[in-house]
Amino acid sequence: MAKDKAIDVRHYDVIVAPHITEKATLLSEHNAVVFKVTGSSTKPQIKAAVEALFDVKVLNVNTLVQKGKTKRWKGKPYTRSDVKKSNRHFGRRPEH
Repeated sequence: MAKDKAIDVRHYDVIVAPHITEKATLLSEHNAVVFKVTGSSTKPQIKAAVEALFDVKVLNVNTLVQKGKTKRWKGKPYTRSDVKKSNRHFGRRPEH
């Protein structure tokens, strides 16, 4: 049965997108999910956003900042944007 609880809109600003890679798929076998998050978000904000949006219990949050690579396009160098990623390990939500 769905709960009629309003979700804070700020939670949608924390999580940008799921990060789908081969390594993230291997982590999903161990109850972990990887998301791209905003660069200014903190671990408590990420935990609160995931628990509110997906209705799961978050056991821990690991974050990392992947620095942008320097690439070349038509002989001219440019730098890709930095990306902040978050790994989350889930437990089951206890039944009330």
